[in-house]
Amino acid sequence: MSIGALQQDSPFEGRFARSPAQATGAAGAVRPVKLGNLTLPNRYFLAPLAGVSDWPFRLLCREMGASIAHTEMISSHGLVHGGDQTLSYLERPPDERPFAIQVFGHVAEVLAEGARIAVEKYGPIDAVDINMGCPVKKVCCHGAGAAMLKEPSIAERAVRKVVDAVAPLPVTVKLRAGWDEEHRNAPEIAKACEQGGAVAVGLHPRTRAQMYRGRADWGLIAATKKAVKIAVWGSGDLFSAHEARRMLAETGADAARIARGACGYPWIFRELLALERGEEPTEVTVQEWRAMILRHVDLAVQEKQGRFRLVRAEGAPRPRPYRENGGHAHFELSADEVERAAVRELRKHLLWYTRGRRGGLAFRRLAPDLHTVADVRRALDRFFPEDGSVPAEVRDEPLPGPLTADD
Repeated sequence: MSIGALQQDSPFEGRFARSPAQATGAAGAVRPVKLGNLTLPNRYFLAPLAGVSDWPFRLLCREMGASIAHTEMISSHGLVHGGDQTLSYLERPPDERPFAIQVFGHVAEVLAEGARIAVEKYGPIDAVDINMGCPVKKVCCHGAGAAMLKEPSIAERAVRKVVDAVAPLPVTVKLRAGWDEEHRNAPEIAKACEQGGAVAVGLHPRTRAQMYRGRADWGLIAATKKAVKIAVWGSGDLFSAHEARRMLAETGADAARIARGACGYPWIFRELLALERGEEPTEVTVQEWRAMILRHVDLAVQEKQGRFRLVRAEGAPRPRPYRENGGHAHFELSADEVERAAVRELRKHLLWYTRGRRGGLAFRRLAPDLHTVADVRRALDRFFPEDGSVPAEVRDEPLPGPLTADD
């Protein structure tokens, strides 16, 4: 999933809608799920999100209850050829276990070799996911991502190669409904992945042609579940805990992979676990909300400072040296530059946190002028005081009502 898919209001405002409790299915004990030889404590996962799923965001979602959180998609070509940016996607706290990566590419042998390098040189890695769902043109035009859905034999061969390369680690696959409306072949592709040795498929039931428009077809999740014996993880339009629970009940999916619903609202995982236990989810207070934002900012600065920076492993591929007519120069940032870079890259998260709240419009107008941690704190104090009061300057700001994926 790309940043562009996240620039819509509906997912962020829809999370405040409360669906009837009876629509969520039976409640009881939290159900663990199997992922190969791993046992995950619950069936709620953070989906891989390009440009979003760095270790700070994964950490916050896991603390809220996500049982596994994959990295954003990592280029197998970059792993094979040693790109510095590629290596950064593998950074994480040492206690992030299980640690799961997602790789993409269009050549089966390169996919497998990239996954093998990641596992052997930068482990421990506990699971590998193959991206066959990214709809972005620059990925699909090379035959990677959702372009692999066009031919089941290509999908099966890619899965088989990766499974052989990283055994005994579990391999899963991210799918879409198909390439377009005339080729909605997710069940067929899922069968091919099963034959290749995948232990699960995660299905976002929109076609590549749809991108992120229209409604996700949950019926296709149910059809895919009936077509294979391996696990099927459902996603698509899971903007609230109630919607995710309803998807599981209606489709029989083995797990819910939360994507846009977690952006700006990692509490969705806490709410899912509460609902599964038959409890009323705890309200997110303004104090807790502010603390989450400020902690996210602090973690983003630590990430930019290289707190868990990986050292290139001995014998691992190295990038070509910088050349005047190509390659990439390496620049060391000062402490001030690091902070500014971290806040600049975190602005998208700040916008997602503030959507659907009175004061959010004013905050978003100010966002381009936020450069430091102190700037963020002052903006929160100005528009979202810790005592929960509503400042006069935003008192007349309209509060958006709950929206859905249809809006």
